[in-house]
Amino acid sequence: MPGRYAKLHLDHGRPRARALLYVVHEDGTSTTLVTDPTWRTTEGPITLSAWFGGEEHDARLAPHGWDRPGHDRRTWSAAVPAPLDGVRLTARTHPPVEVVDSITPVSMSQPRPGVHVFDLGVNIAGRPRLKATGPEGTAVVIRPGELLTADGTVNQRFTGSPCYDSYTLRGDPAGEEWAPATVYHGFRYLQVEQLPGQPAPDTVRGEVMRAANPRAGGFSCSSDLLNGIHRLIDRAVQGNMFSVLTDCPHREKLGWLEQTHLVFPAVACGYDVAAYYRKLVRDMADAQTESGLVPGIAPEYKVFEDKFRDDPNWGGALVLAPWHLYRTYGDTSVLRAHYPDMLRYLEHLHSRSDDGLLLRHGLGDWITFDDSTPKAVTATYAHHRIATALGDIAEAIGRTADAAAHRRLAHRIAGAFHAEFFDPDRHTYGSGSQACDALALEIGAVPHGERPAVLDHLVAAIRAADDHVTVGEIALPALLRVLSAHARDDVVFDLLSRTDSPSYGYQLAHGATALTERWDGPTRGSSQNHFMLGAAAEWLIASLVGLRQAADSVAYDHIVVRPAPVGDLTWASAWYETPRGRAGVTWQRGPDEFRLTVALPPGAPSRVELPLPDGGRDVREVPPGTWEFTVPGRWSCDA
Repeated sequence: MPGRYAKLHLDHGRPRARALLYVVHEDGTSTTLVTDPTWRTTEGPITLSAWFGGEEHDARLAPHGWDRPGHDRRTWSAAVPAPLDGVRLTARTHPPVEVVDSITPVSMSQPRPGVHVFDLGVNIAGRPRLKATGPEGTAVVIRPGELLTADGTVNQRFTGSPCYDSYTLRGDPAGEEWAPATVYHGFRYLQVEQLPGQPAPDTVRGEVMRAANPRAGGFSCSSDLLNGIHRLIDRAVQGNMFSVLTDCPHREKLGWLEQTHLVFPAVACGYDVAAYYRKLVRDMADAQTESGLVPGIAPEYKVFEDKFRDDPNWGGALVLAPWHLYRTYGDTSVLRAHYPDMLRYLEHLHSRSDDGLLLRHGLGDWITFDDSTPKAVTATYAHHRIATALGDIAEAIGRTADAAAHRRLAHRIAGAFHAEFFDPDRHTYGSGSQACDALALEIGAVPHGERPAVLDHLVAAIRAADDHVTVGEIALPALLRVLSAHARDDVVFDLLSRTDSPSYGYQLAHGATALTERWDGPTRGSSQNHFMLGAAAEWLIASLVGLRQAADSVAYDHIVVRPAPVGDLTWASAWYETPRGRAGVTWQRGPDEFRLTVALPPGAPSRVELPLPDGGRDVREVPPGTWEFTVPGRWSCDA
């Protein structure tokens, strides 16, 4: 739209509609209404709708009473049949996008005459709702923004400018209320211009919107900092959970695919996304090209250059997202439906590989502080994960010969990774970065005898960085899982406890209310609502609280409870609605005892690994039900 911000330009032609309404009357008879040439159409009050730039609504143009019996529609135009050649329509099977909350501003300022800025106190994705009374023809403008400029007005530098909604009053003396119907934004602040009269506390509100995936889990603990980190991640997940999992709710609104699997636990531990992810995977398959390539975004509304379009940590979502879906919910239908598409993608990777290595491929460890990690390391890591998942997928759907072949490929990739990147003198991989070591350990490329030394090198690198991560979004989930798998949850706790840059705590300390795009996002700018660095949510629930499913479990048929009471924490708790029912874990730690309460849903017995004061574990097999365990001893609660 001229004069409005637009990330991309698409033209789908004139608006079209296809509808069926089936009405059952009180007497038992029914009426079926379908779109056909007897339908009529006319212009409405929405005069501009720009997905990125905003909506304009002129209330004077709304045909009064059009939706009531007896309205005179003789001046309306006849609807015209519009064939959809080459288009296959499919029914929506996932929850719709809905308003899930309404936020009242916490403060209001007037940086200059006629301009009022309302602060919601929290960054959301959604739409403004306006209440106003004034003369007919008055056009009220609302500009959303995540940050403010030095003069107190809304800053749209990092979110796309200009972006604004406009409502023209019809002059109703009883007052008018309006919210955009065709767009949404990412914002904390709403700048209202040309408002007739003085604003009231409820002149504008922020309506929080997202896909209506039901809440499925929760977390809390004795640390305000860790609670704040979980809250940041959860808000960013909500802010990007729309018809696709977007990167941000303002500047791009695109479905970058790496997040769908790298941060899957952060999404699924909070929300039931079984139906939602089936839709996302279908988008990926629809976007796949004839050559087998899966582009970095799906739907592919914009074709990016090579490295943004062809990276296996992005395209591999076609394999890895369905695998997560199966592990979490037991859904084999998606595996069976898209297994041929997965094989086509694997063939695409074969066309780019050098004996299993992907040496010149993709974006590397995106948004990292240490850019020394070779792109070949992150790309080959993805190649291994894809081959490994395909082996497990093939076995799950009964393709045993395929499973064996995929696993041989994964073994060959791991060997090639070790041969290419291992530095025996320094006991590290690639450039020696945190990412290189974490990725090597994650895929099992490190020979058994070398693992302690490589782990020591990784821990030393974190300690040398004053307990900060230097990784980006690709290596972050692996880093946290590797440390936890090797009983170094103390290191994870230390790095999550930092409040200087780079850290989650730095974001909280500088006013972030949702996870930002970069580690130092609140002071650097860029997006203030991105969930791609949200891997910490997985550690908080699966490792700190200790609620997880076993490595060979599907749909939580075998739960493992393995808490990690680290640092100065005195208690932690989490719950999750598994496909078999609710599971919950709460632990408390005092100077003389450790107490664990476990609620297990119906199903097979679960494994409970009680921590001991000496660092060992007391392993129990526990049937479904609610159980409490007490471990006496001297427990330190010092950081």
